[in-house]
Amino acid sequence: MFCSPFRVAQKNGMNMTQYDVVIVGGGPAGMMAALFARRTGKSVVILEKMQKLGKKLLITGAGRCNLSNRTLNSSFYKSEARPLVESVFRKFDGATILKYFKELGLHVYADETGRLFPVTNQAASVLKVLELELARVKVSVECGFTVSEINPVGGDRRSGDSDSLYFEVVSSGGLSVRGKAIILCGGGKSYPALGADGNAYGLAEKFGHSTVEPVPSTVPLIVKDPWCHFLQGQKIRAKVRVLEGREVLREADGDLLFTQYGLSGTAILDVSDPVSIALNREKKKEMILEMDLLSFLSEDELRSEIKKRVRRGIPPGDLLEGLLPHKFSRLLAREADVLTGNVSGASLDLLVAQIKRKKFRVLGTRGWNEAEFTAGGIPSFEVTEKLGSKFQRGLAFAGEIVDVQASRGGYQLAWAWASGAVAGSAA
Repeated sequence: MFCSPFRVAQKNGMNMTQYDVVIVGGGPAGMMAALFARRTGKSVVILEKMQKLGKKLLITGAGRCNLSNRTLNSSFYKSEARPLVESVFRKFDGATILKYFKELGLHVYADETGRLFPVTNQAASVLKVLELELARVKVSVECGFTVSEINPVGGDRRSGDSDSLYFEVVSSGGLSVRGKAIILCGGGKSYPALGADGNAYGLAEKFGHSTVEPVPSTVPLIVKDPWCHFLQGQKIRAKVRVLEGREVLREADGDLLFTQYGLSGTAILDVSDPVSIALNREKKKEMILEMDLLSFLSEDELRSEIKKRVRRGIPPGDLLEGLLPHKFSRLLAREADVLTGNVSGASLDLLVAQIKRKKFRVLGTRGWNEAEFTAGGIPSFEVTEKLGSKFQRGLAFAGEIVDVQASRGGYQLAWAWASGAVAGSAA
């Protein structure tokens, strides 16, 4: 890796290093912003707080790097952000993302759901081709640089003599670098051990920006229920719904995993955003999840199947064998009180309801160390179509720092690539 010790002068030094574009954050968006700013002939530096670029990129897609999706459009992002997302994808869409990485030497394939991965199935391959390109086009990279201040010097906040405006970027250690333009690519707050601490929000706020309170996104949920204790470690395919009264806020099909603290699995991760926002940002006491453990059967079909098994003389405790894992079968039979042999009337209705409409009270979410993404950040309406700040000329954003709240499935990284390319091109 070509990160070098930081060598610019102290803040009051005479030979302070100056660049056309300073990128704060060396994740996916930051690397793309740097590469596309460099294409315009500008001098570029990436300031990264960790000792290497792309640390968080290496764990995406369980280490395989789900870098985009065949079906890429604004519908997979929060509704308020869709106009901005659409404008960015018009400039740098899914096909352009794939073409760019192919030019870098990275080949990809799509799985059965449309998720796109490198053919090596290693996130390290994605990072490596980006690092090679950064080195080839001579982007400067300074690792171990934690930005504590960004101060505009000269010019005017919105207009005026652009030649006289520059920014002084100061590290927590007192080192400094200057730039004519700044692109904040500091990301969100998930996986703080990999450098995500939300520091960039505060930097943006000093220029007049607001921050939608960041909360964990795509995150396991905390549930206190006897099922979680009894079924700990069990995984099943299920349909999961988030309920608010009678309204379904979100639903998903996927894996449902019972854990010592509650619920996880792909279905839970896919519905966790509105739950996390309600509990962590809106301070609600609880949210309700409803599970359908046999979504391929209607309630009437399930009732008929159980009756047929009763007529065949199958023991009450084994009525659900072949439909559900053994541990589920015994638990449900016990809860519906059909172990005594009375499998009709109210007991049958209860058994069907527990399978098709089992409800869990969600009391909280797991923390930032287990959240895949961040919901929150700089509001999209404070950003121009080219990702520039509406409050400070020369300042721009890219990646997860902007509150676009993407779905799971490669959409967060697709936004990082596209927004980085657009912001860098416009810097």
